[in-house]
Amino acid sequence: MNKVILIGRLTRDPEIRYTQTGIAVCTFTLAVDRRYARKGEDNGQPTADFIPIVAWRKLAEICGNNLTKGRRILIEGSMQTRNYEAQDGTKRYVTEVIADGMEFLDSRSATSGEGGYSHTAPQAGTAPSQPPADSFGPAIPEEEIPF
Repeated sequence: MNKVILIGRLTRDPEIRYTQTGIAVCTFTLAVDRRYARKGEDNGQPTADFIPIVAWRKLAEICGNNLTKGRRILIEGSMQTRNYEAQDGTKRYVTEVIADGMEFLDSRSATSGEGGYSHTAPQAGTAPSQPPADSFGPAIPEEEIPF
């Protein structure tokens, strides 16, 4: 099973691009705090891992339009590794998370707090639900919900 769930903050604004066939792809990096610092590392200061995230199609558009540097989110997806040849001829290896779902964990104006509207794929045979009226974040019309 290849399942990844991460909670962290965006290190920069997301970058959204479109393939030649018009499919949206959004990339960003998520800083995920480690629970404990390793002995001798950073004198006991908290450390973070910086995880590259890739979202496709509607989820990419939602991420590109609603996420900004510093936002706290939950990402659900799968780990992918790939390699390619760089322009200088060297072989490069990349490990990234392909996002299947995203949830806001803070409001647009706040940098802390919990709550939000979940943007995840519905279970087979079910329809996505609208957020409660008092939820954090923007109300997104049903046609804008990914999947």
